[in-house]
Amino acid sequence: MTGAPRIITVANQKGGVGKTTTAINLATALAAIGEKVLIIDLDPQGNASTGLGIDRHARETSSYDLLTGAAGLEAAAVKTAVPGLSIVPSTLDLLGLEMEIASAPDRVLRLRKSLGGDEGAQYGYVLIDCPPSLNLLTLNAMAAADSVLVPLQCEFFALEGLSQLLQTVEQIRATINPELTIQGIVLTMFDGRNNLANQVVEDVRAHMGEAVYETVIPRNVRVSEAPSYGKPAILYDLKCSGSQAYLQLASEVIRRERRLRAA
Repeated sequence: MTGAPRIITVANQKGGVGKTTTAINLATALAAIGEKVLIIDLDPQGNASTGLGIDRHARETSSYDLLTGAAGLEAAAVKTAVPGLSIVPSTLDLLGLEMEIASAPDRVLRLRKSLGGDEGAQYGYVLIDCPPSLNLLTLNAMAAADSVLVPLQCEFFALEGLSQLLQTVEQIRATINPELTIQGIVLTMFDGRNNLANQVVEDVRAHMGEAVYETVIPRNVRVSEAPSYGKPAILYDLKCSGSQAYLQLASEVIRRERRLRAA
């Protein structure tokens, strides 16, 4: 891929929906098929960085430095153990960023600016892992992105949370980034033995139609274990049901990206 990267923001204002797990494993799957991929960890908790084995003491330059202009993309990006996959790690410094840049006229455009130019062009895909809230960090991610990928847990209030996120996407599209689209909605933590989970899948598909990926990510112990070993599930246990689902999701994402570029 040449030219500007495809920038996908992985966002949901709810925590514990598999957002970071989706970002890590989708990025790994894209790298495995030969794409050069960058994850930008915009969550102060830094779970994407930890899940890719980046020790907290090794995060000398972070996404905080990127957004404050203290460092460029090349200086902030760190290679991971996955060939072709780099990450801009996160630190707790991000917690204070909103107050620091609140009065800056370009406060929502900081990330977009840092991804422009030759440093961003070397990547085929950039995935942005957002915090579980609709704050200035998430707005920066959406302002910079081509599309938003929404992980949605198969639980009772799934659609309620989704409507708020979709309203935010519409606001960003109307005011800052008219090109922003919904890349897709991925249903996560699915337990087929649970009647409620099956009902949620039906309801989300009925409301959102083709926006919902065919692939559903199952609840899987091996996927939950992987971050504690600093590895994506796809490297930790390729054959487990969760890893196989993320590989299928990556194929769907690529097919959608090809259709979007051809449109």
